[in-house]
Amino acid sequence: MLDLLPDLCDDYPDEVRLLPPLFRQFGGKRIFFGPVVTLRCPEDNSLVREAVAEPGEGRVLLIDGGGMSRRALLGDMLAEKAVANGWSGIVVYGYVRDVATLGTLDLGVQALGAVPMKTDKRGLGDRDVVVEIHGVHIHPGDHLYADDNGVLVASRALPLATL
Repeated sequence: MLDLLPDLCDDYPDEVRLLPPLFRQFGGKRIFFGPVVTLRCPEDNSLVREAVAEPGEGRVLLIDGGGMSRRALLGDMLAEKAVANGWSGIVVYGYVRDVATLGTLDLGVQALGAVPMKTDKRGLGDRDVVVEIHGVHIHPGDHLYADDNGVLVASRALPLATL
């Protein structure tokens, strides 16, 4: 189980889509997976706040922040809300903050890096849209798997023989 992604790549090479190796671990849960909810919200985390307030039901929130590094799309308060509401993890194509606290939470968090500046709240963004990260398309409802080896997606839930 410690190396979930290599096993999935070995067992399902034609079904997995690898995200580029840009992401770093920030959460206390180093292995996480689940159905994807997508957001596109560069420099505005209003939709993130709304999403983590909903029942997560083991899902993974994928936030497309356009890779921008001026503002953090996730911090300790939203991550704590995600834990309380049952989200499995959050992947941010962008940046996070409050990294010391994120590392103590039972939540998977991967992002490009950390920056201390919070976002403006303007209510901008889109939910449940196809997100593209370096040529990899992630659809709402795809299944995302993440561990220390990286992040991958598949169109269906893959059997986890290693659990």
